[in-house]
Amino acid sequence: MRMSLISFIVPAYNEERVLGSTLDALHEAGRVAGASYELVVVDDGSTDATAAIAERHGATLVSVAHRQIAATRNSGARKATGDLFIFVDADTIVNETVLRAAIEALREGAVGGGAAIKFDGVVPLYARLLVPIVVRAFRLTRVATGCFLFCTRSAFVAVGGFDEDFYGAEEVVMSTALKRHGRFVVLKETVITSGRKLRTHTLREMLVVLLRVIFRGSSAVKQRQGMELWYSERRTDPQRDA
Repeated sequence: MRMSLISFIVPAYNEERVLGSTLDALHEAGRVAGASYELVVVDDGSTDATAAIAERHGATLVSVAHRQIAATRNSGARKATGDLFIFVDADTIVNETVLRAAIEALREGAVGGGAAIKFDGVVPLYARLLVPIVVRAFRLTRVATGCFLFCTRSAFVAVGGFDEDFYGAEEVVMSTALKRHGRFVVLKETVITSGRKLRTHTLREMLVVLLRVIFRGSSAVKQRQGMELWYSERRTDPQRDA
């Protein structure tokens, strides 16, 4: 299939420290890949310089007040004009290699997909041990991580976008919906995303969230309560905010 325009859709809440680098990387990836593209930043009620940084980087700015990630992603998609949607978290670096791989997958008939991930900086030992296992599991089960998910506009519309009943795991729900619609792939190519949650939260806090989902199922991620890992005030990253 021919791609006439790529829409990079970036949800952001108080991301002034990292957003500029993310947008610079998207500009570079698009330029080197020779792609036509646009940047759409969805500022979800930020109180810092997120909006100003988005505009300085030539992004279309969408201002919302959802504080709900699925709804924020959908707001960006409604503003986007491209044939290919690439949802990128504000703290994630995408290079030309993974962008080319995503475009090629769609040209070969996939309706969407994700990519492997690496964390920036130093993360705790348990994370370094688990990440390769998790990445392989996501590839085998064909589930995209939230920091990088791509799909065609037509597939996005066909599945109804991100399910706004979910305050978390919306990328898993979206991956499942897209798999029902057509071929969904998880690329071996890698994006680099922030390891700040791993650095600022304890293993115990992570396990509490995991166990809540295991024992309560989808109901655990269909409410804001208990989702503080994603929706509480951001903690200081000892490696990036010093």
